Amino acid sequence: MERPLPKPKSPARPLAGATRREADADAQAGARPPVARKGRGAVSNLQGRFERDQRETFDDGWGPAPEDTAAALEASAGADDAPLPPLRTEVHLERARSVLTRNASPDVPFDVSLNPYRGCEHGCIYCFARPTHAYLDLSPGLDFETQLYAKTNAAERLRETLARPSYRCETIALGVNTDAYQPIERDQRITRSLLEVLHECDHPVALITKSSLIERDIDLLAPMAAKRLAVAALTITTLDADIARTLEPRAATPSRRLRTIRTLTDAGIPVGVSIAPVIPFITEPDLERVLEAAREAGAVYANYIVLRLPWEVRPLFEEWLQAHFPDRAERVMNRVRDMREGKAYDANFATRMRGTGVWADLLRQRFYKAAERLGFRYNRFELDTSRFRPPAAVPSGKDDPQGSLF
Repeated sequence: MERPLPKPKSPARPLAGATRREADADAQAGARPPVARKGRGAVSNLQGRFERDQRETFDDGWGPAPEDTAAALEASAGADDAPLPPLRTEVHLERARSVLTRNASPDVPFDVSLNPYRGCEHGCIYCFARPTHAYLDLSPGLDFETQLYAKTNAAERLRETLARPSYRCETIALGVNTDAYQPIERDQRITRSLLEVLHECDHPVALITKSSLIERDIDLLAPMAAKRLAVAALTITTLDADIARTLEPRAATPSRRLRTIRTLTDAGIPVGVSIAPVIPFITEPDLERVLEAAREAGAVYANYIVLRLPWEVRPLFEEWLQAHFPDRAERVMNRVRDMREGKAYDANFATRMRGTGVWADLLRQRFYKAAERLGFRYNRFELDTSRFRPPAAVPSGKDDPQGSLF
């Protein structure tokens, strides 16, 4: 399993009010209505559940009233498109002890996954991986999309793992928790180096992304697909570019993702579409249109997942609703609870991906009727594990405590 590295000394989160960034986050958390940052999904740097120091915002009577603050922000927004200063993305390089993670969840269609990065610049507000940043003493909010960790030795560790005599080949799902093709991959090229190892070993791989950057690696993926060793999926939540801009601010636009499906399909790579998550009254009206557009672009299989709000994702999502859709925020959350037996989230393996009740059943019927009409398949592609051959040699490096005997 992938073990968490020791907690970094930097960037540890400072106490409340220590920086402009924290002051802005605290202000948004309670003293004023939620205000979105341009190009970011989360509205605040919500505290992680493991933090020792707790902060509470209150009005001591010396500052402006919340309504005055909101009015000032609106006025400043009129003069400047960004009411709050932009946050810079910081990339921290780390060396992982291991890279493959085993999954035992019965509702997840893969057993082994590999994530080159921790945190994700795409900034999708609904991302179920956000709470993992709490293990680093960082916020699942803005920190998750601005404080990123790149596993620089991931390809080396993968090669070592595949070379072990005990290794048994299973399809590796690449980029599940966080997108393997998020913007920093253009410079880091870790995903590319992993695919080069898998290509060399004829090892099957399944990728899921919201980025058109996957097109860069067609030279590796197309030959693998010809041997039934590669499959890809594009996540498309909505066709509405305005909604997508706030929901997943640094991912490719919906139209660009559709073009990527066509490009991969034309290269002979089987492509699916993942409508995840389906958000009531936000992306849910687009369900059938997404399926139709993806099928026209060449997608051959499809799936959907109902909005999940584990741990810190729920308050972050509610802040996002208040910032972008205040008129329907309560309605959205009421429908979410309708599909979770009165709760905002239920972790039950049997229902967490689909929900329960009348509304969840109606959504299921809509999806399957549209998918059947369009000729989609639902079962995942079975890739060929029989071609696998271990790497010819494992290069020794300074990370290897034993070194090479030959």
